[in-house]
Amino acid sequence: MDRHDISEEVTAGIVAQMHMQDLKVEHKFNCRGLTYWFDEKRKTAFCLVEAPNEKNIQEMHNYAHGEVPHVIIEVDANIVESFLGRIEDPTKEKDTDLNIINDPALRIIMVLRLKNLALIRNEQKESNASFEDYNESIVEIFNSLNGRIVKQDKAGFIISFESVSNAVMGALKVQSKLRGLVNENDNTYINLKIGLSAGLPVTESKTIFEDTIKLAERLCSVANNIIVLSSEVKDLYMNENLNTIINKSEVLALTTSEEAFINHLMDFIEKEWENTDLKVADFNKPLGVSKSQLYRKMILMMGVSPNNFLREYRLNRAWELINKKTLNISEIAYNTGFSSLSYFSKCFLKHYGILPSDYQQTVE
Repeated sequence: MDRHDISEEVTAGIVAQMHMQDLKVEHKFNCRGLTYWFDEKRKTAFCLVEAPNEKNIQEMHNYAHGEVPHVIIEVDANIVESFLGRIEDPTKEKDTDLNIINDPALRIIMVLRLKNLALIRNEQKESNASFEDYNESIVEIFNSLNGRIVKQDKAGFIISFESVSNAVMGALKVQSKLRGLVNENDNTYINLKIGLSAGLPVTESKTIFEDTIKLAERLCSVANNIIVLSSEVKDLYMNENLNTIINKSEVLALTTSEEAFINHLMDFIEKEWENTDLKVADFNKPLGVSKSQLYRKMILMMGVSPNNFLREYRLNRAWELINKKTLNISEIAYNTGFSSLSYFSKCFLKHYGILPSDYQQTVE
């Protein structure tokens, strides 16, 4: 898949004409143009092409019309379809010379992480008896809102939406469904995290929607039973839903500065979290804030102190490693930045209500 950043005067009709020119000469370069997406507002076009290498794609475009792509990445057709909904040109309208496709490739990406702590603890709670049906309910919600499930595993979901309103509505419905599943006193037994970001399929990164997924995952990681929206998702949603007030008890809609802070924080955490000597005092200089500013920002945005955030981040990584079943508990403890096995076990027990060694035995 390639990306073309095009000039202001280029229209959907001109892009359709260039696509037609590609199809006429593609055989000369051992290529097959499958389809394209065009976003007139953002002046970007993306072509999906079967080709032996990048050079052939560049030469085909150059020969056909001279518009050489700015970026080319290798993609899997099934993954493209799961994100974008098609891998072929839409059916041409009758009585038209060109098949004009004015179809933006911008997508809203949701990362949803869900842990049923009652099941982790092997506790039989009546309020959680229907939890296994909950994932099916999530799928039904997303299907009803035209969300495409890109990935589903025991940790959660990655979903692609064309409509920002549907994406936010889906997140709110899942959140409401969760609250209807448990009694008020049982909230500690289910942990839900949802992050939403918006972006284009091809950037300077190597895989499709890589930057957008990365941001959604970061927003998901800082969510604490609240939906976190990137600044772009917030702006897109407000533009589509004028006079709508976002409920701050359900949704955290970030400003650009708040999003930048979270990115700086996660850049640092992802680089240093395995360091057993890492302390919150080490955060200040890389993030450019004082200790008190760091505390206030994290409490305000995430509802958690820096110390607790670092510990929870490490525990989540440990939980993932236990589920992979590739390391023993001692190796996991030290690989996730804990200074001793006993301290790791104590923290894991307090957070999840079960010792890591006992939880390991429940993993299939």
